[in-house]
Amino acid sequence: MTRAIVHMDLDTFFVSCERLTNSELRGIPLIIGGGDRGVVASCSYEARYFGVRSAMPIHMAMKLCPQAKIMKGDMELYSRLSHDVTQVIQEKAPIMEKASIDEFYLDITGMDKFHGSYKWTDELAQSVIKETGLPISFSLSVNKTVSKIATGEGKPKGNLEIPQGNVQAFLNPLSIQKIPMVGNVTFQLLSRIGVRKIQTLSEMPPEVLQQMIGKNGLDIWKKANGIDNTPVEPYTERKSISTEHTFSQDTIDIIMLKSILVGMVEKLAYQLRSEQWLTSTITVKIRYANFDTETKQCKIAYTSADHILTKNVMELFDKVYQRRMRLRLIGIRFSGLVRGTYQIDLFEDTQEMLSLYAAMDKMKSRYGFDAVMRCAGASFKPNTKDEILKRIK
Repeated sequence: MTRAIVHMDLDTFFVSCERLTNSELRGIPLIIGGGDRGVVASCSYEARYFGVRSAMPIHMAMKLCPQAKIMKGDMELYSRLSHDVTQVIQEKAPIMEKASIDEFYLDITGMDKFHGSYKWTDELAQSVIKETGLPISFSLSVNKTVSKIATGEGKPKGNLEIPQGNVQAFLNPLSIQKIPMVGNVTFQLLSRIGVRKIQTLSEMPPEVLQQMIGKNGLDIWKKANGIDNTPVEPYTERKSISTEHTFSQDTIDIIMLKSILVGMVEKLAYQLRSEQWLTSTITVKIRYANFDTETKQCKIAYTSADHILTKNVMELFDKVYQRRMRLRLIGIRFSGLVRGTYQIDLFEDTQEMLSLYAAMDKMKSRYGFDAVMRCAGASFKPNTKDEILKRIK
């Protein structure tokens, strides 16, 4: 049976959230982002007309569109409205995957037996708009890759349906940059040999791509040929990752304890980014020498950034560790996970900070986690028992 996969994307989500709460922002160039040295997290179509794009330095965006209004952004508001949209979709869709704060995949294979798949999806989109007030676009095709690309091509004027027989004809004239896995480095590499359109890429021998790009070469070739068997993974808010450290001797050394917590956060945050997760809930756990166990938890805006997570972990630790008694165990859990990359949380960051995270993660992936780390977290040396416990509840 041919699959029917829907990709739904909330249009200029951060901008739409701000306009929902302040109608005076409608129709004007609007940029959501950090200060002068920050980057653009989101921008309105009015700002995009002047060449402003996400992840662009703020100072460059203001040169392109000096009349734009800049807002720092409210991740608490965005998280709440994302949850509202999720509930609307989850109540109606047979299988839903939340890919990020503003992006969803649905598997509605077989729906044509009972309803028209496109008609059903359009009615769902209208329900989202009516119940939340937020605009949403969608596309329907045979897999996640084609649906995602089609949503981007259809914005903001219309929603597309790409049946099996039209997949290659739809993909062929598009730039290879439309393929989700093709970043700027890969684009520049392929451009140098004249490969700029998906059709050219799809006609290349896959082994040549593997030699040029590495292990991702075959995946990119498959996507260029409209092949993607990745399943839609049912969404649940109860996924978490955690780590614990049990001391060989009970301790009351606060400096050492906080140093270990820094290392634990760094390890977990790296895993979040590597697997493209964002967390919204932090829990710190301690166990005293007499085996009494206590925890403290807080909600935060979705993130995977070490410096944000570390700050909150330290605050929780200071709140939970109230007895001047030795500890035998400390632990951290990140939960309330959604799929996404760190780029959706750019308000406090500079371009240099984002580049630093990318460079550190690249070194860790290539040479191992211990290849580069913060001095403050060097005390955390995980052994077999201390390795990250990934639980899907």
